[in-house]
Amino acid sequence: MKKLLLITLIGINSIVFSQDFDNKLKPALEELKEFIAIPNDALYAEDIQKNITWLESKFSQRGFKTSILPTEGQPLFFAELPKIEGAKTILFYMHFDGQAVDPSKWNQEDPYKVVLKEKTIDSWSAIDWSNLGGKINEDWRVFGRSTSDDKGPIIMLLQAIDLLKENGKSAPYNVKVILDSEEEKSSKPLPKAVKENRELLKADYLLITDGPLHVSDNPTLVFGCRGITTISLTTYGPIKPQHSGHYGNYAPNPGFILSKLLSTFKDDTGKVMIDGYYDGISLDSKTRDILKSVPDNQEQILKNLVVKTPDKVGDFYQEALQFPSLNVRGLSSGWTGKKARTIVPATATADIDIRLVPETDGTKLKTLIKNYIEKQGFYVTDKEPTLEERMLHDKIITFKSGSVTDAFRTDMTIPFVSWLEKAMTKDNDTLVKIRIMGGTVPIAPFINELDIPAIIIPMVNPDNNQHSPNENLKIKNIKYGIKTFYNILSAPLN
Repeated sequence: MKKLLLITLIGINSIVFSQDFDNKLKPALEELKEFIAIPNDALYAEDIQKNITWLESKFSQRGFKTSILPTEGQPLFFAELPKIEGAKTILFYMHFDGQAVDPSKWNQEDPYKVVLKEKTIDSWSAIDWSNLGGKINEDWRVFGRSTSDDKGPIIMLLQAIDLLKENGKSAPYNVKVILDSEEEKSSKPLPKAVKENRELLKADYLLITDGPLHVSDNPTLVFGCRGITTISLTTYGPIKPQHSGHYGNYAPNPGFILSKLLSTFKDDTGKVMIDGYYDGISLDSKTRDILKSVPDNQEQILKNLVVKTPDKVGDFYQEALQFPSLNVRGLSSGWTGKKARTIVPATATADIDIRLVPETDGTKLKTLIKNYIEKQGFYVTDKEPTLEERMLHDKIITFKSGSVTDAFRTDMTIPFVSWLEKAMTKDNDTLVKIRIMGGTVPIAPFINELDIPAIIIPMVNPDNNQHSPNENLKIKNIKYGIKTFYNILSAPLN
């Protein structure tokens, strides 16, 4: 009888908590709508300041002490709940800036004005906000810039804090929040700012809430992300574009010079041929088992890409992410399409990005590439060649280098991971654990300066169109995010 009563009470308690999360959807959507209405392109300081003013108000209402941290660029926003002496501290990282928008590419008039939509047979149709007065369909979505990347998770955190208070609870450890204002611009001021505010940001663990859940839609933990650096390569032909009839077959074409060079970077399977590029990387059987445990559907990935055969840097998708990439992200020379001209171009340029893993150093990889280019007979310079240099060398290339954002990867066996897994799987969900993801979150400065483990907890739907037109957030994921934050914030941390 006692056992039956206990089961009944547990069941009632579960229903109550489910209802609690349902009740948070409407205020979460209304608050998100208000937040998204403030444009957040980091190029515009006035808009970033408006976002910070909004954040100050909202976090203060929840009992946080807030601070604005000046940087060499846009300021950071910091918030902290009242301290618990002797308790551990978790630092939560998110960002409130967003990608730029081109309204002409969106299926709504203003990307900063959130639109509520439901799925029809082959499209998404707008529905009135008055529908939130009844039962909310968790398959509805809200469309707007930064709904998923990354303002949505900030709202989920705030609503979880509200629910804790309503249930007479509080986080049993110290909670700090740092919100980045230039994440979409590579967070260049972050390393120096973290160093200058080391004591304020001091914590035992770092949780990053950014990016989408695994495509399976299961709860996801990501233990690392690749870093990034860039290079730009420019080759030269005639000093000015020349008539292709008069000078074709005579004036060297920079497009051919560049394409021949690029074609030597990789073999036919997509592997980089530059000596030392993959040095230091080895995957033992245990690591490969971890990678294979991620429930990827390789056939579906290729179908989505509309690609018959993938590159063979790794034997499968997750394995491919364990190696540094070498990606030509853009090519330009002369004019194309309706603007095409019958000329021999003056220059050809390739913009390249390199995704880094913890075993590789971005500066070293760029040096390997530069040395390789020199061995191919090029005169390498970091600026436009002078007339004298052009007359002295047959093959000239300008090599320009971008900044380096380091990769990170956290040990998946530390005790904190077990605590986090337990907090996230109260409903017996299957947890997806990803060793390192392909994208880049610029939080290496926290790990390097504060010397703490970091884990990414994605909250948003995999098909959210982040960085693209029609970015969206599924209401089901808003509920998931509130529940996940609630469970984490209410779990005792020894």
